[in-house]
Amino acid sequence: MVDSLDNKPPHQVVIIGGGFGGLYAAKALAKAKVEVTLIDKRNFHLFQPLLYQVATGTLSPADISSPLRSVLSKSKNTKVLLGEVNDIDPQAQQVLLGEQAIPYDTLIVATGAKHSYFGKDNWEEFAPGLKTVEDAIEMRRRIFSAFEAAEREKDPEKRRAWLTFVIVGGGPTGVELAGAIAELAYQTLKEDFRNIDTSEARVLLLEGLDRILPPFAPELSQQAQASLQQLGVIVQTKTLVTNIENDVVTLKQGEEVKEIAAKTILWAAGVKASPMGKVLAERTGAECDRAGRVVVEPDLSIKGYPNIHVVGDLANFSHQNGKPLPGVAPVAMQEGEYVAALIKQKLKGNTVAAFNYSDHGSLAMIGQNLAVVDLGFMKLKGFFAWLFWLVIHLYFLIEFDNKLLVMIQWAWNYITRKRGARLITGLESPLKVENEGSKYYKGSDTRQPVNV
Repeated sequence: MVDSLDNKPPHQVVIIGGGFGGLYAAKALAKAKVEVTLIDKRNFHLFQPLLYQVATGTLSPADISSPLRSVLSKSKNTKVLLGEVNDIDPQAQQVLLGEQAIPYDTLIVATGAKHSYFGKDNWEEFAPGLKTVEDAIEMRRRIFSAFEAAEREKDPEKRRAWLTFVIVGGGPTGVELAGAIAELAYQTLKEDFRNIDTSEARVLLLEGLDRILPPFAPELSQQAQASLQQLGVIVQTKTLVTNIENDVVTLKQGEEVKEIAAKTILWAAGVKASPMGKVLAERTGAECDRAGRVVVEPDLSIKGYPNIHVVGDLANFSHQNGKPLPGVAPVAMQEGEYVAALIKQKLKGNTVAAFNYSDHGSLAMIGQNLAVVDLGFMKLKGFFAWLFWLVIHLYFLIEFDNKLLVMIQWAWNYITRKRGARLITGLESPLKVENEGSKYYKGSDTRQPVNV
């Protein structure tokens, strides 16, 4: 006679989001006695740490993207659904995917974050952030279109504005963008134009605090700044951006206010949680912080809902040292794997200790042969830090073909100092020029031309 427990339906795990947190949870549950449903509005996993290299023409989007179905094809207990969850019903234990209700026994929410303009959302039109493939393509369009427009511009002041690049935010993304754009202007493109000298470009990196890369050790921040300045980047700390409008950035440095005319302004200054944080707060009464992140329990669950877990950039986990864990890929990976282990142990009737993040260090690329690495017990800078950065990023790329493609592309770029993905794409791309350069179309939407 078959035991009645054998007829019990398998434990249903629903994961919302195929980023680092969601994907690592799904992979860790591959051989568990559960049924997993992974839902994402994209059909691919994006390796965000290399997104800036798409924005600056080093890599193509496909190089750092992996189809979710392909990644999870050998996980026979896992199915992938393409769609966007619009609501959650904790009482009925269902997530709503349009008109479809999908039941769960355990829910993992890993919908990440997007860039924040600290209440100045109108700045997004002038200063795009970098979180998605579309963001990277739009940045790439603006960067390379600026050089093309400068090539045709006869007025020196207008040409100077086209050749001015302002990056707001001195964290790893801002530092990496600034270094990459400087290498473009002063090395990669210097022989490609006839009417302009690309080395006349100005690359400005603005940071509100007293040093760039605040999470790093002070000596590494100083080294990173020195390396950027060596590349030609103008680094300005203790600088607050008070307005961005009509291709002008208004800065405040102490009591002094300045305006910088720049056609290319890029945002790397802050993030806020995805809208799913608000949905969870409304449906479960969960507390959210100022950035919209959900405050979680020591096991990454929501208070009062032990079967709903939040991981990655959407979670505010402050139980380790009193401060929220940073929104970086290693945190999301470890949280996803922890929740997967928790589910498996709970099904066996076992308890699991609270989540504990193992910080293995921080890395930031500055330029070719230039990087900084803070491993806690050891700090690296220069060539060996750069080499370590390359190895780590190759290792964590999801699929073998991505690793191989990126490695080959990096090797070719290193030898030739050329970037093969310098495509200008978009609805208004390449830049439309009318009336001998008096009007330019900007942006990839249907806005009217602006006078310059």
